[in-house]
Amino acid sequence: HPHPASPCIQPGTVCDPACGCGNFIIVAYRELRALELRLITRRRELDIAEGRIKAEYNPRFQMNGFQDTVIKMSHFAGIEIEQWPAAIAETAMLLIDHLANQAQSELLGISMVRLPIDNKNRASIIHGNALRVDWAEAIDPNAETYVAGNPPFIGHKEKKDHHRADLKLVWGKDYSGELDYVTAWYRKSADFLASNPKGRFGFVSTNSIAQGQQPPKLFKPLLCDGWQINFAYQSFPWDTETPEKAAVHCVIIGFDRLVSAARSPELYVYDFKVDKTTKTIAKNINPYLLDAPDVFVTKRTNPKGTLSPDLPLTSFGSMPADGGHLIVEPDDYPDVAADPIAAKYLRPFRNAKELINGLDRWCLWLENATEKEILESAVLNKRVGLCRAYRENAPRGGDAYKLRKEPHLFRKNKNRPLTRYLAIPGVFSENRRWATCERFSPEIISGNALFTCEDLDGFAFAIIESAMFMAWQKAVGGRLKSDLRFSNTVVWNNLPLPPVKEELRAQIIAAGQEVLKARALYPGKSLADLYDPNAMPPELVAAHEALDVVVDKAFGAKQPCSSDEERLSILFKRYEELSKADQLPLSKGKRTSKKPRTAIR
Repeated sequence: HPHPASPCIQPGTVCDPACGCGNFIIVAYRELRALELRLITRRRELDIAEGRIKAEYNPRFQMNGFQDTVIKMSHFAGIEIEQWPAAIAETAMLLIDHLANQAQSELLGISMVRLPIDNKNRASIIHGNALRVDWAEAIDPNAETYVAGNPPFIGHKEKKDHHRADLKLVWGKDYSGELDYVTAWYRKSADFLASNPKGRFGFVSTNSIAQGQQPPKLFKPLLCDGWQINFAYQSFPWDTETPEKAAVHCVIIGFDRLVSAARSPELYVYDFKVDKTTKTIAKNINPYLLDAPDVFVTKRTNPKGTLSPDLPLTSFGSMPADGGHLIVEPDDYPDVAADPIAAKYLRPFRNAKELINGLDRWCLWLENATEKEILESAVLNKRVGLCRAYRENAPRGGDAYKLRKEPHLFRKNKNRPLTRYLAIPGVFSENRRWATCERFSPEIISGNALFTCEDLDGFAFAIIESAMFMAWQKAVGGRLKSDLRFSNTVVWNNLPLPPVKEELRAQIIAAGQEVLKARALYPGKSLADLYDPNAMPPELVAAHEALDVVVDKAFGAKQPCSSDEERLSILFKRYEELSKADQLPLSKGKRTSKKPRTAIR
């Protein structure tokens, strides 16, 4: 708060364009008024100490050249699609203003009564769809503006037609069906503040926008417009206070165009284990919310192959689409095995749950079974009949319905491995230091919750069991809440492993075999047991750490990496080099003069 002799500082505008009942702007107003009151109080103490006023004197703003506080309700705005919450937000701002005035009166003896209430000093709350109304109705686009809030959390798979229509309107030619609904607020904020050098925006969002296929779709257009990430909170759990105790994993990302050497980006990391957040000053915060260069890991499909010449392609395992009738559970195994015809076609079956937890399941693999055998076997005849009925009554257009004329078969899988292969869970825990993958012989059938690739010598297994792979997976892969979601097209096909010489390849394979030997020392334990972060066997830890040394070297580390940060620095540098032909030029600032798109009522 300025001294009476100083020019008045004009505060900016705070706007929440998805304000609900106004929580964000209410707390912002309350805290800024409290800060202003502290400054006024301190100024008074200094004036008394320096003899400018007497201690018993109660100053009034009018005598110091002020008619009101500097922080006003009119500097706060919100947009809300529901009428009742919008009304609550407007009323709540009046209440919090009254409480702030009471606190000021008690401390300074100054009574502030805003009666009658007029539109000049109240929050501007607009009732409407924030993605379709003109934000200039609520705030001046040329004023110093801070846009913040937590817009609706709707994943791209949960979007309805009206959500897609909103996204298409806001994103225009840059629209992608893979974008979450919340990304529309990022785009609209960037457009609205396009000609405002002092404008900033930031939102609480689900962590999915900084993972998998979304970062290139969301961040590249924003960076091309000259925006940059000024601060970010990496993924953290946000528990609601509802009876259902729903929990989401969130990030907070802030953008501006004012970063300089004197004001570097701030990166906040939450440690789940100790419930503590730490702040670091970053050189650059990239779209994956890491202190690393701005690169975009885009979807690499099979025709393009993997980025590395040494890595095989992975694909989904085999899909039963059978309603459970071709799968044999442990309780049913004795009866099926007792049928001499059905027993010929019993095969071990594994999905992610079975692989990680060491559970047994089987399937009836009937590729070579004849119609005569199926009819003569009571077990096969019953199960195939039930599978036929299931598929015939399944939704048209789905995988099960398409297979109704082949009720004895899994969905065709031309990529099913016929040799020793690597099995990768589609989802696995982020709390483990290394991945929980396994090598299987071809008679084991992997379900579609696993990814598979041929791995005769164990090289692929050794690479995926390294800390280098886990650092890459955590950085660019998607997540299911906080668990890691493996992707062949984004994670594996883009793993930036340079060509590996034969001698080093042999060392990596040998180190991978030592990991398998260490596991074999504990035959009664599942991978979930073995990779418990609090109880890993020392032999297994030692084997993995030895593997990490040679894999780090393969990726170009001059000496063994001491942290994932070191590995990520290497990984993004290698990715930038190996994918140069795929990377579109990033021309920051090329569209900063773009005007906001026309609002539609």
